[in-house]
Amino acid sequence: MKSVWKRLTLGVAALGIMIAGAAVASAQEATIIAVTHGQASDPFWSIVKNGITQAGKDSKVNIDYRAPETFDMVAMGQLIEAAVNQNPAGIVISNPDPDALGPAIEKAVAAGIPVISMNSGISAAEKLGIKLHVGQDEMTAGHKVGEKLKSLGLKHVLCVNQEVGNAALDQRCAGTEQGFEGGKVTVLPTTSDPAEIEAKIQAALTSDTSVDAVLGLSAPLVGERAVAVVEKMGVGDKVKVASFDLSSGFLQAVADGKALFAVDQQPYLQGYLPVTFLALNARYGTIPAGNVASGPSFVTSETAAQVIEKSSQGIR
Repeated sequence: MKSVWKRLTLGVAALGIMIAGAAVASAQEATIIAVTHGQASDPFWSIVKNGITQAGKDSKVNIDYRAPETFDMVAMGQLIEAAVNQNPAGIVISNPDPDALGPAIEKAVAAGIPVISMNSGISAAEKLGIKLHVGQDEMTAGHKVGEKLKSLGLKHVLCVNQEVGNAALDQRCAGTEQGFEGGKVTVLPTTSDPAEIEAKIQAALTSDTSVDAVLGLSAPLVGERAVAVVEKMGVGDKVKVASFDLSSGFLQAVADGKALFAVDQQPYLQGYLPVTFLALNARYGTIPAGNVASGPSFVTSETAAQVIEKSSQGIR
């Protein structure tokens, strides 16, 4: 009887080991698809992709990163639907236009595929059935920027939006206006073309001499261009520059006193954490119960030098 019981016990233990091994193997073979509105060639999104790629290696899952060739919500919705048809272990998305992308996201949720949003779309996450969001609340971040600029005695901010129609960027300018109570915020729409950005900033500063601050919504695309224009025009003593997000060039400008500060939302974490969470979900069925705030935090002249090295490595 004892030997029968012993064999039964050993059999159950072996079965448990086999099941656990199968679960691990399943997770290791799992594919997680990331669909973002930003191309990996963009300095900001290259950091996001670095985080996604490293998380795939660390979690031992297959990664597939996709993005439309330009900021195109129709094309992005099609990419999400194509991802749903592949039935991956999870989908990571950015969600700059919840109205446009909502139907495609809901198809993923209806198919039982766990979805995590990152970078943009926090306000629509719960409504669309998204598991959680990794990023910063852009209205809150903008509000803090407005408060900081106001505390520095500035009066008129030029908020340069290089991706009109991106809800997250619109919220940054709107939040800045809320926090900049008593001052004036003018939104300057442009594209991501560096020449156009510089030309429009210079024209705006020339036509309205009351502008005493230029706020970029992207450090590599706008912040660096704004610093260059202010230097070229010789108005650095009057017009100050600040920017959301980081780049090694803009951080150097902050360290050198040519720019006030950069707002860090940690794009590496925005890429890394969703993949890690979805891999853990595939392996163990566990996932965080709420959103994860990756920002905002301010990088000033006192801290810029510490961040520059990691920024040049594609991590900050």
